[in-house]
Order: sequence, then C-alpha cells, then structure tokens
Amino acid sequence: MITISPVTHDLGAFKVRRALPSRQRTMVGPFIFVDQFGPAQLDLGSGMDVRPHPHINLATVTWLFEGAIDHRDSLGSFATIRPGQVNLMTAGRGIVHSERSPQAERDSGPKLYGMQTWLALPEAREEMDPAFEAVKDLPVVEDCGATATVIMGNLWGQRAPTTVYAETIYAEILLAAGGSLPIDADADERAVMLVGGEASVDGQPLVLYELTVLEPGVGMKLASQSGGRVILLGGEAIATKRHVWWNFVSSSRDRINQAKQDWNEGNFPKVPGDEKEWIPIPEKPNTVSYP
Repeated sequence: MITISPVTHDLGAFKVRRALPSRQRTMVGPFIFVDQFGPAQLDLGSGMDVRPHPHINLATVTWLFEGAIDHRDSLGSFATIRPGQVNLMTAGRGIVHSERSPQAERDSGPKLYGMQTWLALPEAREEMDPAFEAVKDLPVVEDCGATATVIMGNLWGQRAPTTVYAETIYAEILLAAGGSLPIDADADERAVMLVGGEASVDGQPLVLYELTVLEPGVGMKLASQSGGRVILLGGEAIATKRHVWWNFVSSSRDRINQAKQDWNEGNFPKVPGDEKEWIPIPEKPNTVSYP
C-alpha cells in the first residue's frame, strides 16, 4: 500500500487538502485530482465564492458530507448541491462554472465539508459535448455495521445511475463502532481516505485525510472500532498520458495551450446568472504530467 499525505491549503475560513496529484502518485483509476475540504463552520454572512472558471477534457465530481453549494455553468445548469446528491459536470471540449454558498446558508452560517474530484476522460471522449447531471437516487448498501452510498460505478452488487466514461468506483462508507465492509479486488486501482473518525484496512490504521492506495488484485476489509467515515475511489487504469495545467486536463499539450489562449481572449462561453466575475489564469498554476 502507498500512503499519500495531502498538501493542505489554509483558505482562512476552511482548509482544502489535496491528495492527488502528488509526487508518489498522479492518478488512481480515472481520478486525477482529489481534494477534501472542511469540516468548517463559516461566519454568518460569509460563504464560499468560487468565481467562474473554465475546464476542458475532464469531468468534475462534487460530493458533500455537510452544507450546500450553488452550481452554475455555461450550459445554463443550476443546482444546489446537498449531501446525498452527486454533481457530475463533464467539461469535454470546454465549460465554465462557478460554485457559491446559497444565500440561506450565508444567513445561518455556512457549513462546508466534502470532496471535489476530477476524472480524466478517455482520450476518444476528451472533446465530447459538455454535460451536467445531478443525481440523488443513489444505491445504499448496509452490512455488518456499515452503510455505503455508491456514488459512481458498481460496488457490492449495486450500480449507481451516475454516468461513467471509464470504469469508475466511488463510494462514501459510514462505519459504526465495530462495523466492517469488504473491499472487492475487481477495480484496476483503488484508494481509500479516512475523512472522519477512525478506521483501518486489513488491520492497518488509516490516518485522517491521507490517501491510501491499496494493493491491486487483493480483496481487503475495511473496519472501525469506534466509528468512522471513509471514501473509496478508483477504477480503470488510464494508460495514455495526461497533462494538468491549472484547471485544464488533456492528453495534448497543444490543446491546453489553446485553452489558455481561449480563456485569456474571452472565447469560452459565459455562465448565465454569474457573468460579472471570473478567475484569471494564475501566474504560477499547478502543472503535472502523467505517467
């Protein structure tokens, strides 16, 4: 097993912990970006405000444990993300979106606690039409003091209705004191992250917020003595090279350079209802290549 300690970014009101990409590992299955944020209780009247920004050649997945986020994008989509609902935004050839705390949350003091992940699209689908879906009716598996919500893919005999572009597994697992759940060996690549409480994999304790990449091809058992919350993610190994530059992911450096130019020149579509602000390209964006 490989253990990855996330890089923590303190944003003042809350912390964001980035586990992927890292020096030890750039991807787990199609997951090329894994952020965990919170838990945090923000001040009255404040909130999260992620201004409109672009993506290409990837899909973003937002999953909340607590709180709410208003999503708007350049397709005209609007959805308030809440716990139990997965938001999948497929950038394809290009999309712009914003994420902000709803006004009702600001009035009561917003809570923020959840996951933001990116999935690399298969090379043949990188330039597909952009799309958005919000899925609420997700299968729940209960066994031996464990309750698991299947967010994406096929796990424990249940398949989530969420669209997948490559074989993908993604689940939130709540373990009661003394609870346990098997982790099947079917996926090419798998990883777990303890996001609350206490848990272990095959007797090895998990460290809070660290991403533990599991040995491939081996069935394992997730367990907790006192109760915990764990994220399981992974899926089909992506063999072709990917580059990450700021918010852009692509198998082609030329395509990323075109996206830079398009954003700087205002050629991406606008976000209806959130057109007055945008995020400029930073001077020193994150850059990663895989493999």
